[in-house]
Formats: sequence, C-alpha cells, structure tokens
Amino acid sequence: MNLKKLMSTNNSWGLLGLRLVTGVIFIAHGLPKFGIGGGGGLEGTAAWLGGMGVPLPMLGAVLVALSETVGGAMLVVGFMTRVAAATQVIAMIVAIFLVHWSSGFTANGGYQWALLMAAAAFALMMDGAGRFSVDRIMGSKG
Repeated sequence: MNLKKLMSTNNSWGLLGLRLVTGVIFIAHGLPKFGIGGGGGLEGTAAWLGGMGVPLPMLGAVLVALSETVGGAMLVVGFMTRVAAATQVIAMIVAIFLVHWSSGFTANGGYQWALLMAAAAFALMMDGAGRFSVDRIMGSKG
C-alpha cells in the first residue's frame, strides 16, 4: 500500500468531528500514564499492568501511553490517521478483555466505553481523517 492511499480520505464533516473528539479523549487518558495531569506515570501504569499479570509491564505501559497520547495527537491533527486509529483499536480490544470484561457490559468499570472508543477508532481506521486534516492535504497531492 502506498503512502497516498494510506492517507486518502474524503471531505467529511462527520469524520472531522469523530477524529477530534476521539483524539482528545485518548490524549486525556494517555497523559496521566506519563504522570501529566495526575495518574501514576509509567511506573504506576506498569505496576497496575503487572498486577494483572501482563508480561513486560513497563514495555506495556510505554506502549499504551504512547498509543493514547501520541496516537491521540495524530488523530487530532489528522496525520497518519489510519495507522494511529489502528493502534487505538488494538489498545481498546486489549483493555476490553484484560481490564473491563469481568465487570460486564454496563456495570461500573464495564467494557461499554472501551468498546465505543474501539468502534470510533475503527471507523477512522477504515474511512480516514475527513475534512481539515494533514492526511487530506497529503493524500490529495499527486
């Protein structure tokens, strides 16, 4: 797949709105994993992951913090949206089964929110960034 095709998108207002909101939410969840704006930072995130039996918890903490923060920022500006969204889909699927599944669908701590975020990221992964995005500008160059 070439870069132009990867960054292709349409001029949708709906994708713009979905991309901005989804990106901001992921950033808001990622920054505390780096210790910004509260949260336990990478050490706390690694301890939490290790407590659930995740192998290599520090690596997992770094990957999820980067995915949510950097990937969220990439969504906001609409740069490499399909790739950034794919990392979010993976992170949310892991979160659903590793963290939220045992609480059920709608219970406190349930997986409905992670599923919604996975669906939003999946839509962006499939359809691209939409209007006012770096992908739109770069994808239209020829």
